[in-house]
Amino acid sequence: MLAPEVPMSHSVAGEPPSAGRRAAPLTTAVYSATEWDLLISLPGRVLVAVAASGPDRTDRGVLAGLAGLDAVAAGRVFDSDLVRAVVAAIYSRPDGPPPPAERLTDPMDLLAACRAANRVLRRHADPADSAAYRQWVQSVAARVCRAVPGPGERREDQPTTPADRRFLAHLGAALGLG
Repeated sequence: MLAPEVPMSHSVAGEPPSAGRRAAPLTTAVYSATEWDLLISLPGRVLVAVAASGPDRTDRGVLAGLAGLDAVAAGRVFDSDLVRAVVAAIYSRPDGPPPPAERLTDPMDLLAACRAANRVLRRHADPADSAAYRQWVQSVAARVCRAVPGPGERREDQPTTPADRRFLAHLGAALGLG
């Protein structure tokens, strides 16, 4: 069920909201605080896990982090109230103490969080919003994987490494994308 349109003459930036979009999505009300925290923390966890060292991977560094941040920010223009609300929450979230690094980079913990997010979305989200969110999270990982080519490779349009392709396949499965 879609939330009613919120009348608002101007957005926070002082410009009119885009046609057909609410300035303040009401999609967050259906999620518990724990569920909402999972949804807003998952894109960052994916970014950190993919950018970190791992089996068959070297530390991707700043370029990968910037690519991931750009992919997260790209959610601001998605045609999904849920994705836009998550991005807004990410950028409005106060900085707190970071979780332990091993929790952020543990692939098994990350895949379990993706499966949990998929269950939350199946229970609460509109199917289109659910699909958009899951595809957006996958796109964050894919952009980080493509950010730094392997040794001797060109930078443009390079396929990801076999380890990256396996990771993206596992991530997609955990998100219910394939």
